[in-house]
Amino acid sequence: MPRYSSVLDAQPWQDDEPTLSELGGVRYLHFGTEWVQGAMRVGKPNELVLAYTQQMMAWLLFLEPSKQDEIGIMGLGAGSLLRYTLKNTPASVETVEWNPQVTAICRAYFRLPETQRSAIDHCDAAIWVKKRRNIGRFMSLMVDLYDAQAQGPVRDSLEFYQGCYAALADVGIMTVNLFGDHASFPPNIENIRKAFAGRVLELPEIDAGNRIVLAFKGPLLDISTQQLLDRAAAVESRYGLPGSRWARELLAQQGAASKVAV
Repeated sequence: MPRYSSVLDAQPWQDDEPTLSELGGVRYLHFGTEWVQGAMRVGKPNELVLAYTQQMMAWLLFLEPSKQDEIGIMGLGAGSLLRYTLKNTPASVETVEWNPQVTAICRAYFRLPETQRSAIDHCDAAIWVKKRRNIGRFMSLMVDLYDAQAQGPVRDSLEFYQGCYAALADVGIMTVNLFGDHASFPPNIENIRKAFAGRVLELPEIDAGNRIVLAFKGPLLDISTQQLLDRAAAVESRYGLPGSRWARELLAQQGAASKVAV
């Protein structure tokens, strides 16, 4: 059985009431609005349906999780990243979700995994990253924090991103779901750059407007084109994700350089 925090110190907004819709074999999570907060293909629940959720796994281009590693997810949504990570990696996963109703609807309708490798903490993400037990803990943090209005992340301060940096292990990567063409993007990217000493890569904005940012902690990376393409091919084969496309997009940002240095 998944483990749950006994202290419900989350304070979700009143309009973050989870609701469902279903179309073409895909079940969607909403918070009482038309905005999609998550999705699950009913016939293939471990598949990442939304393109941005696939991109949230782009840290796999640089790190390979082991049984000893821990992964953190901020924002349960429809449980897509949790289901995928538990199915496709041996790592343990802790998810922070401030609304217990979201966890309940995931258990009822989104096949929340029942495993000791999964723990869910009902807590404000800004508090969670500061908990002593989380400092230096995670090889990867995937941050997807949106409320019913979906108008930019609900946690976006410099202090918050500094907390994310501290929660990463000595070598770790944070991926964050931002909106590229939105007023929330400039202050978020600025705070991420400050918190991670400028060690940031960005994937191109997708049609839905999501823009995934990767931020790095640990020794400086200096990866040749061939090394990155080889790893991307391995990610594509092992995880069924479009790693080669991600690699080409990241390399294109480097201009004339024949490597990725971050």
